[in-house]
Amino acid sequence: MSFHIFFILLAAEIKNNRMRQIINHFTDDDLYKLTMCCAVIDNYPRAHVRYQFVDRDDMVYPDGFAREVEHQIELLESVVITDEEISFLRQKCYYLPEWFLTYLRGFRFSRDWVKVWQNDQGHLHVEFEGLWADTILLEVKVLAIISELFYMFNEQARGFDYQELYDKTYHKTERLLEAGCVFSDFGTRRRASLVAEDTAVRAMKDCYDSREWKGRFVGTSNIHLAMKYDLMPVGTMAHEFICAIGGMFGPQMANYMAMEAWRKTYRGALGTYLYDSFGWDIFSYNFSEDFANQFKGLRIDSGDNFEQLEKIIAKYKSFGIDSRDKQVLFSNALDTDRAIEIQHYAEGRVKPSFGIGTHFTNDFPHVKPMNIVIKLVAVKITESWPFYNDTCKISEDKGKHTGRPEVIKRFMEAIHYKE
Repeated sequence: MSFHIFFILLAAEIKNNRMRQIINHFTDDDLYKLTMCCAVIDNYPRAHVRYQFVDRDDMVYPDGFAREVEHQIELLESVVITDEEISFLRQKCYYLPEWFLTYLRGFRFSRDWVKVWQNDQGHLHVEFEGLWADTILLEVKVLAIISELFYMFNEQARGFDYQELYDKTYHKTERLLEAGCVFSDFGTRRRASLVAEDTAVRAMKDCYDSREWKGRFVGTSNIHLAMKYDLMPVGTMAHEFICAIGGMFGPQMANYMAMEAWRKTYRGALGTYLYDSFGWDIFSYNFSEDFANQFKGLRIDSGDNFEQLEKIIAKYKSFGIDSRDKQVLFSNALDTDRAIEIQHYAEGRVKPSFGIGTHFTNDFPHVKPMNIVIKLVAVKITESWPFYNDTCKISEDKGKHTGRPEVIKRFMEAIHYKE
């Protein structure tokens, strides 16, 4: 189908208040949702959680937007994993146990886990609630739905030039590879569309395959696109794993418990730890020498990249560990220029790598990527308990704290956090 015909059909859908199904593949998702789901079942099989959607720009959404999000979530009930997807996971993700693949075969989404509405001002509200092992697989899909729908509703999608996106991505890839960067696509959650992410990943692969490079294109967090282009799906965990444990047991030892649970499930695989759920200091107290030796590296997702790197190197040095043997994955709002700057600063001191998102998958003229997240905000260890304690995320960036102000304040006091 030509892009011209596609946009004619899209305009008709909007006019008739009838949208095509956005998520059609179970694996159109980030790998870390599956790896966390497996660890959740293995360690906290009866935990229940509550998530909330946050639009950091507090945008007003068009009339009827919430109804269409609801409709798209209903359509997810028809999305089930295929034999081909199971075979791909078995081949590429050796660390996923066979019992978990059996679980995925029987998995079904349910609209009953989700509430969606708009208030009188048009602001969008989305909440999930249910068994953690179920609802954990909603976040990335729903964010991708909201992002793609937004550009369909405001008709910006009609102006997307995918050939231009391909050309720009190819050039970005050339620059990154020439600089020696090791990088992957992390752009599913806030992509302009599946076609946009598909186009960007195809451009990266085409460029990388064109000749020998100093750097490496590693793959994509999106399992469906990794399967389509025979790439490695990449990812480990998100903040919600640590934040949920902090809600159940307190933030002081949440990182310690999370690292113990992770190594119990994966036994050394998937060894890049995301440390900034409650800030560097409390993580540093929990990060003992045995963890430092077992985990392959750490992921920087907030704060000043250079300051955070210095803290990491100093921590390894305090254990007598050569930081040059450790991976540091940078994923904090990166673009090509920032990644290359960090590469030049970090190479020879650690093994730097980069997860780059909307810079690849939402780079169209006059289009502002959405600043939206869905965060876990409450947890209980079993279904028979009440939600006895909310939780939050305390970032190295003040603007990225997520949760109710009183909860953030209580957690900060518990860990002696200083802004």
